[in-house]
Amino acid sequence: MFKNKINPDLYHGNNRKNNFFEGWYFKLVDKNMNNVLALIPGIHLGKSQENSHSFIQILQGNKASYSYKKFTKDEFFSENNTEFNINIANNNFSLKEISLNINDDTYNIKGSVCFKNLLKWPDSAINPGSMGYYNFIPFMQCYSQVSVMDMDLEGSLCINGSEIDFSGGKGYVEKNWGSAFPYSWTWVQCNSFKNRKASISCSIGHIPFMITSFRGFLIGLFIDDRFYKFTTINKSTLNIVQNALDVIITTENKKYKLIIETKTDKKDFMLCMGPRDDKMIPLVEENLKASVKVTLIDKSISKTIFCENGLCCGIEYGGDQRMILK
Repeated sequence: MFKNKINPDLYHGNNRKNNFFEGWYFKLVDKNMNNVLALIPGIHLGKSQENSHSFIQILQGNKASYSYKKFTKDEFFSENNTEFNINIANNNFSLKEISLNINDDTYNIKGSVCFKNLLKWPDSAINPGSMGYYNFIPFMQCYSQVSVMDMDLEGSLCINGSEIDFSGGKGYVEKNWGSAFPYSWTWVQCNSFKNRKASISCSIGHIPFMITSFRGFLIGLFIDDRFYKFTTINKSTLNIVQNALDVIITTENKKYKLIIETKTDKKDFMLCMGPRDDKMIPLVEENLKASVKVTLIDKSISKTIFCENGLCCGIEYGGDQRMILK
C-alpha cells in the first residue's frame, strides 16, 4: 500500500471491496489539432454487486460524442508493482502506451499509441505527485494526481472506420480515486499552444474534510521546461469569476501571478458519468474544444513573461459551482 502513496500513478484499490472508484484520464490531440480524444479507463466498487464494474469512457471532442463502455469488475486487472499498467478486457493502458480493441454496437476502435518524452509534475518522496503530503491522509473523499503534464504521441487509432494518426501530437494523463467526486469542481487543461511549448493543468474543488470542508486547488504550468506551481499547499491565493460556462481564474504565489481565461461553446459540452452516492451517474460537464488564454506575470518586475492562446482545451464542471466561488 505504501508504494501507491509514493507513486500515486499506481492503482489504489487492491484491498478495497466497496465504496471506491479509480479512473485514469488520457487526453490525445493530433498534430494539426483537428482531433481530440479522451479515454477514461477505471473501476467502480459499489456496496452491491450490480453497482460494481469496470469501464472505459470515450469522449470525441470534435464531434461532442460520448460513450460509456461497461465491463465486469473481473475484467479489470492491474499489475500493481512499480509502474502503472492496467487491462480492461482486451484494452491496455500504461504511461508507455495505450492499446485498444473495442467492438460493440456504437464503437469499433482498434490501434495503439505510444508515449514519449513524458513531462511529469515535479515531486519528492515527502511530497509525492501533484497532491503532495495529502496522499498520506487516509480519509479524504477524493484524491487527484497529474500523471503526465505533457508527452509526445506516436501511433494511430481506427475509430469506426476512420484512421486517426496521432503521431506528432500531444498527450496528457491524470487520475482520480477515492469514494466519490468532490461537492463541486472546476477543471481546465491545455498543452496545445502554437507558439511556445507549454502545458497547464488547473483543478479546483470544494472538498469535505473530517467535519468541515474547504476549497482546494492544484494549478501547474510548464513553460518550455520551467515549472510554476500555484496550490493550496504553497499558500497561493485564488479568485474565480464565472460568466455562464466560462471562467477567469486568477492565482498568485509570492513571485508570480497567473490568469486563466476560458472560451467555450455550449454545444461542445458532453455529459459524462462520475462517482456519487455509491453509483456512477451523469455528473460531469466536459468540453474538449475550448480555447484558453494563459497569462503569467513576474510580480517582482511587473512584466508579462508568457501570454498565449491554447486550443483543444479541456474544461470540466461538476456539482454546485457556487461552492467553488466562495
